[in-house]
Amino acid sequence: MTFSLPEGLPAGHFVPDGSPVMWYSDQPPADPLAAWTGHQRQQHVTGLLPLLCYSDVRPAPFDLAAVDAFDLEGELEKTWRTHRRRQLARLAAPPEPVDCPEDVEPWEDDPGPPFEQWPGLAPATLPPAGVDPDEAARSAFALLADEWPYELWDGRLALVAARRSADIPAVVGWDRGAPLPLLCALLRSWEDRFGARVLAAVGATLYVSVASPPRTEEQASHLALEHLLTTADNIVDDPPTPFPRYAASLVNAPLWRFWWD
Repeated sequence: MTFSLPEGLPAGHFVPDGSPVMWYSDQPPADPLAAWTGHQRQQHVTGLLPLLCYSDVRPAPFDLAAVDAFDLEGELEKTWRTHRRRQLARLAAPPEPVDCPEDVEPWEDDPGPPFEQWPGLAPATLPPAGVDPDEAARSAFALLADEWPYELWDGRLALVAARRSADIPAVVGWDRGAPLPLLCALLRSWEDRFGARVLAAVGATLYVSVASPPRTEEQASHLALEHLLTTADNIVDDPPTPFPRYAASLVNAPLWRFWWD
């Protein structure tokens, strides 16, 4: 694959050699927010989607046909059934005694997702009037730069030849323990249902903006089940945040964060 770069870029290089799928800068941009948003505004002209990533990203061949053919709801339902069996077994077992120092609070009990049957995919949340997912992504990146600036210090600006934002992790072969066919199929679905956009892949953490987040705890609980089934470690066990509290954190949240150890 070959592609043309916009003018005014700093020093950088194509990767991988021979058949590049992305370009990234040799050094971190002085202003990650300005660099990312500036190229995001041009993406419909250049065909290159911006990503902030660390220099250890090494694109590996990944066939997007695996994402095209992925049975998202069928695979999520199978994963949920396995999770549900474990949840029921854990809830039925007698609680283990916890020996904590007096000044340390034990972890809260986690009742898990409140679904006795597979609920299907969470319904789409209609965007507020006038909300554009790309504009929402720029606002979410500004929030990321404000809340977690240390995550961006060593980030490189990458321009990725992807058809859509959801395909970025697969196109760059982002392999940090995430199941890429499942993850990218979910990202595509979240694009369609919630206006999601991939912003950054820094280390083992993926940041995703969302233009139309859930507005009620009921909607958020349904969506949080999908987050749980990504197998992301920050949701599953790092630390084990009780499911109702994690779900509540998604209400009106414009930025989602996932990581895999």
